Amino acid sequence: MRKEETKFTSDRRNFMKTAAMGSAAGFLGLNGIHANPVPYETPGYAKAMAPIKIKSVKAIATAPSGSNLIVVKVETTEPGLYGLGCATFTQRAFTVVTAIEKYMSEFCVGRDVDNIEDMWQSFYVSSYWRNGPVLNNALCGLDQALWDIKGKRANMPVYQLLGGKSRFAVAAYAHAGGKTYDEVAANVKQFMDRGFKYVRIQLGGYGGIGAVPATPDFKTAGFGGEKDLFMDEHDYITGVPKLFETVRKACGEEVELCHDIHERSQPIDVINMCKRVEEYRPFFIEDPLSPENTHWWKQLRESTTVPFAMGELFNNVNEFVEPMVNHYFDYIRIHISQIGGITPAMKVARLGEWFNVKTAWHGPGDVSPVGHAANLHIDLAVWNFGIQEGGYFFSEKEQTVFPGCPTYKDGYLYVNEAPGLGVDINEKEAAKYPINNNAPGWTVRKRDGTIIRP
Repeated sequence: MRKEETKFTSDRRNFMKTAAMGSAAGFLGLNGIHANPVPYETPGYAKAMAPIKIKSVKAIATAPSGSNLIVVKVETTEPGLYGLGCATFTQRAFTVVTAIEKYMSEFCVGRDVDNIEDMWQSFYVSSYWRNGPVLNNALCGLDQALWDIKGKRANMPVYQLLGGKSRFAVAAYAHAGGKTYDEVAANVKQFMDRGFKYVRIQLGGYGGIGAVPATPDFKTAGFGGEKDLFMDEHDYITGVPKLFETVRKACGEEVELCHDIHERSQPIDVINMCKRVEEYRPFFIEDPLSPENTHWWKQLRESTTVPFAMGELFNNVNEFVEPMVNHYFDYIRIHISQIGGITPAMKVARLGEWFNVKTAWHGPGDVSPVGHAANLHIDLAVWNFGIQEGGYFFSEKEQTVFPGCPTYKDGYLYVNEAPGLGVDINEKEAAKYPINNNAPGWTVRKRDGTIIRP
């Protein structure tokens, strides 16, 4: 017998058996012998949550440690349920507050709190013009607050909603400065004694500001503002290799060293400087190019093996696509409130995984504890995490205003394992520290008074 006939016979027999069993079952059923089926009831964990609407949106402005901090509070129709998000743009804090209270509140009230992506996209284009730091910071406050609410609704920390932990805690780097090379090295040792395995080293301020005591010519000529800062470009470029050499000799090879150019040097000078620091194995050189000089990336990348971290001044997630595809930098240097929150940051992080680019979120002192917590929740979840800046120290005043601040131990940062982002706010305490217009400016000049970007 052919195979086709054998298969047909076998299938026919199986069909007849099934039909016979069905007939028997039907016969038994007609005679009332079968048992009544138990009605299916959806288990509690699988039941959908009732929709909740946004009741109000407001800005909370506070400066417990001097820096202007802006937090968005989203209250819902569920009594007692609210979310917090960081919208801090220290230099233009009052403008962000206006954007939240005059535009965002009206836009959000009555919307479903669960539809984060739709809310983000719709607010992003609602003013037609977009990608500015003011509106993006306001949008970040809303976005993080909605993620905070979603975590509380699910009774989970936000990192669980992003995929769960990829690591037990978040490695952080400290910032060691000083007016002399030896002073910087001594400060690095102090951080190492506290458990830090990564340290950023800077002589004076960014660009060596303050390390050169000389009075610049523009000051003598009475040009510029009284508080304008001076950067000696030559001293800075020649000093960075000496700084790395001093710290490496004093602190050894076990500590990872970073340095931040802060976009203040000319591309050709950066290339020459990076060639000289290669032998000291920097973990990364941060922000080597200003946004106006990104066309230098190809030449810079081909000129040195030094790893780069970039993106602190980027406003739009699309600015990361081409550099990642071309492997121009190695670490994603996003200021999360600058690009609009957790939602876009996760998209950039996931994109980075495909091109072996790791995260290194911007985390300076003028980010609220809510914002630092948001950084850490993403850090815990994404596979391609690299390193985290800041979030290892909060003053007593900050901890009083923001219960649940992240904590530090032996080189690692930990989130408060509460549902949502884990950080709350004491509005009565926050009101004791009003914001002001005295935020530090970024006016830096050459010897003749020419403005140095950023």
